[in-house]
Amino acid sequence: MIDALPEKPVPGDQILAELRALREADLPTHGGRLFAYVYDPAVDGLDELARQAYAVSASVNGLDPTAFPSLLAMENALVGAAARLLGGDPATVGSVTSGGTESLILAVKAARDAHPDLTDPRLVVPSTAHAAFAKAAHYLRVGLDVVPVKDLRADPAAMAAAIGPQTVLVAASAPSYAHGVVDPIPAIGALALERGVRFHVDACFGGWILPYLRRLGADLPPFDLSVPGVTSISVDLHKYAYTPKGVSILLHRTEELRRPQYFAYADWPGYTMINPVISSTRSGGPIAAALATMRSIGDTGYLSLATATREAVQILSSAVTSVDGVRLYAPPETGVVCLASDGVDLFVLADELAARGWHTQPQMAYRDLPPTIHLTVTASVRPTADAFAADLAAAVAAARARGPVEIPELPPLTPDMITPEFIAGLAEGLGLGGGDFSRMAEVNSLLNVAPPALREALLTGFLSLLQHPSQ
Repeated sequence: MIDALPEKPVPGDQILAELRALREADLPTHGGRLFAYVYDPAVDGLDELARQAYAVSASVNGLDPTAFPSLLAMENALVGAAARLLGGDPATVGSVTSGGTESLILAVKAARDAHPDLTDPRLVVPSTAHAAFAKAAHYLRVGLDVVPVKDLRADPAAMAAAIGPQTVLVAASAPSYAHGVVDPIPAIGALALERGVRFHVDACFGGWILPYLRRLGADLPPFDLSVPGVTSISVDLHKYAYTPKGVSILLHRTEELRRPQYFAYADWPGYTMINPVISSTRSGGPIAAALATMRSIGDTGYLSLATATREAVQILSSAVTSVDGVRLYAPPETGVVCLASDGVDLFVLADELAARGWHTQPQMAYRDLPPTIHLTVTASVRPTADAFAADLAAAVAAARARGPVEIPELPPLTPDMITPEFIAGLAEGLGLGGGDFSRMAEVNSLLNVAPPALREALLTGFLSLLQHPSQ
């Protein structure tokens, strides 16, 4: 265990060596073999450029743009680029946030605070909407109305039926994270316009690649601020814009729509606090790194990266359809390949793929939707896609030979029964006590059959167990 506060100073070379040693346990962030969490364009020199740009502005504080106008200029440049790409016009305004979750929280806050007279402000989302909307509703005490989807996409008729007099915001995805499909944004925009309610498009996940896929001929519907009824849209630059984490953009159609997003407070003896986003103090490092990355890649570069991503998606999709035992669960229309079982245990398959160096993201069953495996495909996957195709067949064969996981018998459980002692014992029994997370089929199978509230309690307890100084 590393001592963060040693009695005597530690030499810099030793510190860096220790950090590199810790990184050796991480999943590979480059090389096109990790299908979640990171976004790799495989562009030579880009990482070093971003690091140097980060260092230039790391000590700059975004709290006061009049003290650090350099950061203000960078933020305006990023917002302007996003507005041009996503159907904005000269009236479009926006903010730079730390990530998609913060962007969604602020979109909900702006909608809620625009209606201070409502006693029960509510948010309407399809069931495929990102969990960050639930987090926003929880934090902001906004009611959450979750509407069933139709063929994995938001159902405009069902959304319309859910809108009531207390609804302050309707939201949809472009694309959804779990399945990578685009909701019918024009239809939902029309109903939002008719009902006079704000409509936010969550394009955090794949919004930066969608315009380029459309330029390449992909059959995708309009989804951005050019669609009547869309009042705000969010896009993460640290995803398909390939900037370092964490930088996201939240755009509003007009300044009037953005105004309730701000927090201001002057009724105390210190400085008047005015924040456009959740954080007050913000390092300029990520913003400078994002600007450097985007300028280095440029519009033509992003089109090339989208081309490589699209080709990789096609290769992976063909591999899934050609292997007996798995099937495509959703149309591979964006940067996602989502596969389901056609005779093998998906969680065992995920382990077998990991054993061959491919790290995927298993997704649990939800209502009438089966468990799936999610692959976020980036440009770096194009050179490795053919190798994945061969390994998928081998992994499916190995998963079939292993057979399905036998879930250990547990007593009837409720969330309030999940104590730290129970979690510690369960983790030890599942082989997680030593911190080895390479074989997770048994764990995922257990979580898959747990009701959502129990699953939440189990994972919360496990994360709490990990986040302890003794670990």
